[in-house]
Amino acid sequence: MKIENPNPIQWHFSERAQQLQSSFIREILKITQRPEIISFAGGLPSPATFPVERMKEAYDKVLTDNGRVALQYGPTDGYPPLREWIANYLSTGGSKIVPEQILMVSGSQQALDLLGKVLIDEGSRVLVETPSYLGALQAFSVYRPEFKSVDTDDHGLVPSSIEAVAQGARLLYSLPNFQNPTGRTLSVERRRELVETCARLGLPLIEDDPYGALSYKGEPMPRMVAMNPDGVIYMGSFSKVLTPGIRLGYVCAPLPLVRRLELAKQAADLHTAQITQMVVHEVIKDGFLDRHIPTIRELYGNQCQVMLDALAEHFPAEATWTRPEGGMFIWVTLPKQIDALKLLDQAIAARVAFVPGAPFYANEAATNTLRLSFVTVPPERIREGVAILGKLIKDML
Repeated sequence: MKIENPNPIQWHFSERAQQLQSSFIREILKITQRPEIISFAGGLPSPATFPVERMKEAYDKVLTDNGRVALQYGPTDGYPPLREWIANYLSTGGSKIVPEQILMVSGSQQALDLLGKVLIDEGSRVLVETPSYLGALQAFSVYRPEFKSVDTDDHGLVPSSIEAVAQGARLLYSLPNFQNPTGRTLSVERRRELVETCARLGLPLIEDDPYGALSYKGEPMPRMVAMNPDGVIYMGSFSKVLTPGIRLGYVCAPLPLVRRLELAKQAADLHTAQITQMVVHEVIKDGFLDRHIPTIRELYGNQCQVMLDALAEHFPAEATWTRPEGGMFIWVTLPKQIDALKLLDQAIAARVAFVPGAPFYANEAATNTLRLSFVTVPPERIREGVAILGKLIKDML
């Protein structure tokens, strides 16, 4: 029997819950579900790269050979053979990573949340790039930090700008490879300077690296975690090289920190799905990624060039944009008088979508910027969508 409430339930949300905000990108993606929309908005990998048959075979094998283990609870830190594979993958001649440093997580977004939970108190200073990954800003914002922006230029984060804002900072969050949203890559020289600066200041450095394998030339940059394993927290993900639907990522951190992260994860979800970890290990253990990733690089590199050519043809001379060497994004800077939010309204009416740049800034936003993603759009649609955007921008000048 249903019980009637004589008075409406009074929901008293926590202060933390009241400050939660929806992802701007996720809201745009609702619009882009319409098939007529040419969407440069999503940071989604191309479904054409998903190894469906390989995943299907791995699920069959894992469930046939070891199904009762796969369907059981697992350890919080993760499936041991997969953690060992990751540790070997991250190890270099001069830097040995051990499996005990690896914590498996339910996608990189959980890693960001756990790092915020463990390292940030209300009012803690957190250093971020300008602009920075929106998902990281969202994850850290829950813990009410004081964001301080670190200077960037066309070559990415400027290490010499850190010291001026580093006093009392809990961490510096960086995305050195084909950064989301700008597509920029940090040079080897700047990586060394960044690691040395953070080490000198005693500042933990987060190296978020979901795109590092997606260099169009197939030449990966050196990882900063190899330069200082005691001071760099490395985040990796299988979303961009296998499929995002499995929600599987990992953190490599110094042992005192990884233990705290493990305790925080126990309180969050006990462990990441055992079957998912076992399947991914089955897929990758024999070198599959070495054969699979080059096909992703070729596809993304070709589509990036199509967009760059279209931008050169259709955008006004007053606009500038990055020329990424890998990854999934191009960052456009428009004349200062153009508000990308207003442009978005007109673009959607013309059946094109993109992400305005303002949400990627922790502090003072550049409203004349926007992010374009090219990996899920066929070449002919890229050309069509960029031509429409170019005309709208010219009309606003």
